[in-house]
Amino acid sequence: MPENLDPFEIALEQLNKAAKVMKLDKQALSLLSAPKAILEVSIPVRMDNGETKVFKGFRVRYNNARGPAKGGIRFHPEETLSTVKALSAWMTWKTAITNLPLGGGKGGIICDTKSMSVGELERLSRGYIRAVADFVGPEIDIPAPDVYTTPQIMAWMMDEYETIVRRSAPGVITGKPLENWGSLGRGDATARGGMYVLREAAKTVNLDLGKAKVAIQGFGNAGQFALKLVTEMYKAKVVAVSDTKGGIYLESGIDYNKLLEHKKKTGTVQNFPGAKNISNEDLLELGVDILIPAAIENQLRGDNAGKVKAKVILELANGPTTPDADEIFHKNKVLVLPDFLSNAGGVTVSYFEWVQNQEGYYWTEEEVHQKLDQKMTEATHAVLEAAKTYNVDPRTAAYTVSVKRVADAMKYRGWY
Repeated sequence: MPENLDPFEIALEQLNKAAKVMKLDKQALSLLSAPKAILEVSIPVRMDNGETKVFKGFRVRYNNARGPAKGGIRFHPEETLSTVKALSAWMTWKTAITNLPLGGGKGGIICDTKSMSVGELERLSRGYIRAVADFVGPEIDIPAPDVYTTPQIMAWMMDEYETIVRRSAPGVITGKPLENWGSLGRGDATARGGMYVLREAAKTVNLDLGKAKVAIQGFGNAGQFALKLVTEMYKAKVVAVSDTKGGIYLESGIDYNKLLEHKKKTGTVQNFPGAKNISNEDLLELGVDILIPAAIENQLRGDNAGKVKAKVILELANGPTTPDADEIFHKNKVLVLPDFLSNAGGVTVSYFEWVQNQEGYYWTEEEVHQKLDQKMTEATHAVLEAAKTYNVDPRTAAYTVSVKRVADAMKYRGWY
């Protein structure tokens, strides 16, 4: 990520833009411009070689006017407090856009999981929960998986929390394995939620998804399921996919199962039989109908936005587009479906998991998909309506919907 792009500054810039459009009360804006609480912790971990290494961790609770904070935990070597703050703000807008009774939070640890053993990861995960145990809980702040964290890590964290509080509390964390009362439908929830958003938005721009060409940047959870679902659900043709090592282009379309097998075997999507190797940068500028950024922040910027040929951008990654790129896309009539709408399927099914944990009653996968479809469809129409009402780009429109909901909740509580 370019050094001059501070994630939290970007989050505030987006908030301020929406605040002007909707003429938001200055006191509300002031309250929404900073996290309610920040916890920074040091986590000592005994490594396999016998040495103790101290890791730095964070948990940020941005806003809880609408309910307990909700947001993932990232394990990343370049994690920063600014990123965690920005993501906790985006989580606040994300839970509000789908009208969930939750606020926004986020956590992170500065670590390189690729150089750690399973035992070291488990000790780090449990150490993090011990450090933040007073700060989280089913009615306070509910973490979940994020970058380089997994259902297994969530299970360790839940177990550690239950050991501390000496009672069963599955609702303390979501994204757990099914055996530990995770929810059916959680695995592909982020991409599936995005597919419902794409379906509704495509109607407004008369885009036939069955004839659409798609490029996907990123081949983690969201990117993999985006490839699978956009071809299965809509018969769209995915012609390009990339991961951290680079990308591939195949005009005849990329088969999900074959690419997954190739990635498992070689560790990268590159050198896929029949495909041409391309760079991540090349992928963003291909002549496709739909571009799905599903990797990391700040990939679409002022210096490359003008070269993007896609008509629709479905943001499954968090913060892939910078504010100056948004301006260019709006001017060029590119429909950007913003991250905290498009990838809200993950947190929505996380919410479903929490509800099921609190009730002790579990739903079928069909029920989860049906409820997710309803939530995402309603949210998409609310955003597209606001875009028309205010005559603004969809991101600013999404902010106006979310910010109003959070500001109203704060006002009735008497916070301003």
